[in-house]
Amino acid sequence: MKDYAKTPISRIRRNPKRAVYDRKAVHAILDSALLCHVAYVIDGQPYCTPTIHWREGETMFWHGSSASRMLRAQGKGAPVCLTVTHLDGLVMARSAFNHSCNFRSAMVFGTARLIDDPSEKRRALLAITDRLYPGRNAELRSMTDQEIKATSVVAMEIEAASAKVRAENVGDDEIDGSHPVWAGVIPVQTVIGAPLASPILPEDQAYPAHLAPYTTGKRLDEALAETQALYEKGVL
Repeated sequence: MKDYAKTPISRIRRNPKRAVYDRKAVHAILDSALLCHVAYVIDGQPYCTPTIHWREGETMFWHGSSASRMLRAQGKGAPVCLTVTHLDGLVMARSAFNHSCNFRSAMVFGTARLIDDPSEKRRALLAITDRLYPGRNAELRSMTDQEIKATSVVAMEIEAASAKVRAENVGDDEIDGSHPVWAGVIPVQTVIGAPLASPILPEDQAYPAHLAPYTTGKRLDEALAETQALYEKGVL
């Protein structure tokens, strides 16, 4: 897989040593997140909306209510920027200036389009469930035509992309080396908790095998990366 090209909108200018253009690395950051932020402009006013996303090859998808002003505006062919960020650590230096954080972030750019074809929309909506929970669709009640009609799906071909990563310890200045205060990194993780069953679920209903990636105590980004790998392999 070739690197993404360094374009005027995707080139990392601030701390370019942290820039990542490797396609596989950018995809890994996108796939190991459940939420993204989509930035766009409506009538000269900028907006940035959080939403669930998923990726298939070089296409990003997100969805919402058919009544959403955001999705209607994006679906007309609006240029958008989709961003994903993982916070991995709090970097504590011996000066306020050198405090930082460890992170992985990816920005992808393209033109949004609304999926109008009902069969394509149905396939996309099934794909998000299988991307997050491989095999779950086979056990669920089928979506109704009204549910599909009430949902909008937006797709965006990735036209440009880049990532930025900081994964290092403190960058103290030499003069701070003997200052008597603790310095280092406090790791930060989003970890999966114990499942909480629905209050109306029958007591003998077993926890399904397709939720195996979501093990209590496992990092969420690791679980999502695992589900994406299963999805791409067709293990449904």
